[in-house]
This record gives sequence, C-alpha cells and structure tokens, in this order.
Amino acid sequence: MWGALLRRGVRGTGALRCLSSGGPPWSQVVSEAEKIVGYPTSFMSLRCLLSDELSNIAMQVRKLVGTKHPLLDTARGFVYDSRNNLQMRGLVVLLISKAAGPSTAGLSFQHDMVSGIYSSQRSLAEITELIHTAFLVHRGIVNIGELKSCDGPLKDMQFGNKMAVLSGDFLLANACASLAQLQNTKVVELISSAIGDLVQGIYYENSKSSEENCLTDDIGISRWKEQVFLSHSALLAKSCQAAMELAKHSVEIQDMAFQYGKHMSMSHKLHSDLQPFVKESSTDTMAFSLNSAPAILHQEFLGREAWLKQIRELQEAIKAGKGVTSAIDLCRCHGNRALAALERFPPSEARDALANIVYAVTRLP
Repeated sequence: MWGALLRRGVRGTGALRCLSSGGPPWSQVVSEAEKIVGYPTSFMSLRCLLSDELSNIAMQVRKLVGTKHPLLDTARGFVYDSRNNLQMRGLVVLLISKAAGPSTAGLSFQHDMVSGIYSSQRSLAEITELIHTAFLVHRGIVNIGELKSCDGPLKDMQFGNKMAVLSGDFLLANACASLAQLQNTKVVELISSAIGDLVQGIYYENSKSSEENCLTDDIGISRWKEQVFLSHSALLAKSCQAAMELAKHSVEIQDMAFQYGKHMSMSHKLHSDLQPFVKESSTDTMAFSLNSAPAILHQEFLGREAWLKQIRELQEAIKAGKGVTSAIDLCRCHGNRALAALERFPPSEARDALANIVYAVTRLP
C-alpha cells in the first residue's frame, strides 16, 4: 500500500536523500540542531521554570519523593531525558522557522531576527513546549478509584493529583498569556485549536481505558491515525504553521510547514509504538499498548474474532504477523511525506537538520 512512495522517496532541486540511506543517531541529530538554532532546547522554558510560582510548586512536589505517584517520573524527565523527547517540539518549530527564513512581506522587521529566527517565533517555540509539558503533567493524574493497596497511601496519591493539576494549569496559563502577547489573531486561533485537539485526543484515550472489559478498541488504521493526530501531531503541525504565519509567509509555505510537522510527528509515534516489537534485547518484556499501530494493523490482517483469541500470546503473535512490517512501512511513508514537504524550503543547515530528525525517527531494524 505504501511501498511505491517508500521506494520513490523525494526528488527535486537539492533533493534530500531517501529514508533507506539512514542517518546519524538521535542524540547527534538533536545536538547539531541545537547549534543551528542558537541554544540548547533545555533552556526553552527557562523563564517560566525559574519563576517564583513554579519554584513553590516544585517545593511541594518534593514531598512526593518516596511515593509511587507518576508525577515524580514526569518531573525526573525534565531534569534528565536521554532522548530529548520532551523538548523536540520547540526545536522543530525553531528549525522550520530558520529553514523558511524571512518572507518578502516580512522584510520590514528583519532587524528583529537572531540567528535567522524572529523573536516571536522563539516565543512560539517556548509556548509549544509549555503546552506539551502541561499536558504531560496532567496525564500523570491518577484515577483514585482504580488504586490498589500496593500503590501506597491514598493521601499521597490525592496530594500528587492536586500538584499535577496545579502545576499543569500553571504552565498552560503561562502559555496562553504568552500566546496573547504575540498579538496575532490567526496564531492564537491555530494554537487554541491545537489545545482543543489535545483535549479531545486525551479524552478519547481516557474514556476507552476506563472501560473495564475493553482490552482493545475495534478500530482500523485510518481511525488510529485520526486519534494520533489529535493527541500527538496537531500541536506540532499547527505550531509549525503558526511560525510561518508570524513571518508572513504564503499560505502554500504555511501548508508545507503543517505537513512536515504532521507527518514527522506521526513517524515519531509509529517509531515509539514499534520499539517493543523491533528492539533486540535479551529480556523481551517491554510493555506495549494494545492500541499501538502494530497491534491495530495486526488486528486488521487477522480479523477481530481471531485477534481476541490471541490476546494472551499477543506480543509474539504480532511479531510473527504482518502488523510490524506494515507499521514500519507506514512510519517510513509518513517520513517520506515529511521530507516531501521540506523540498519546498530552500537548501540550508536548518532544512538538513529537519531532515535528519525524520531519518532518526524512521530508523528501524
């Protein structure tokens, strides 16, 4: 289904290489990209994170040390994240801004550019990171009704939930305040709709996971892609488009930026879903979701009834079926579509860095 596009790759003036050529490892990709945009993305939300209000929240969160509340794991990820996933979205917004450069309509305010990026675009990258971080924190809220005795004291979980709500709301409020300061109605509309998409996507995930007898959703890959767009791709896609709007680029360039953000993040999600099935390890016990892309595609090939019979032996069944290879093809298909969108941008270090991100998230055994 996706083989023709996968084999064809992308062509054009200064064409990017096809996915089969591979690329540098993720850590190198991020390090090189950060040099291009001017500073490490770990500094992205520094102004907010160093505020007195968040410092007070951090002091309260320290009280959770020694408990099993998931907010602690999220907090640790801000301090140390070996794959730099938490800051990826802001980095992509900065790279796409630099790759596009100034537009002819924006020549009058080029003095506002630093390292080829407008200050408003840097603010937008910070806003994107704050929104993503806020939703990460909110995802850590525990369902009190599903707690077991091994999860620890109830009061610890209740306190952790209060901190998760408070800190997530604080980050989201700061993002919205900064968004208003950009004074661009279309950008406010784009990012607001992305927040709505995130809420809708996460609401769907939570409503399904709360159904007691729902082992796996009876959905096809088309529906899976719609859901993943809402919960994982919409924020980055619309942030990339908004960055082009801030520089007054044409509708066509805005659409290409949107397409890159959408398909790169889809590849990133597929790459994550595939890890339990393609990663070689001596202890093959990585957890995986029954609603991951390989599982959904395996269900489509096998049929719903036969699929339910294989639930107990699911991981090995998916590895032996066509779901994994089809998910790899789909990951690379979205990667090629992201590269195709990049072809409309002039050759530059920033464009190469964006392409390397695609190569990294589509590199699979």
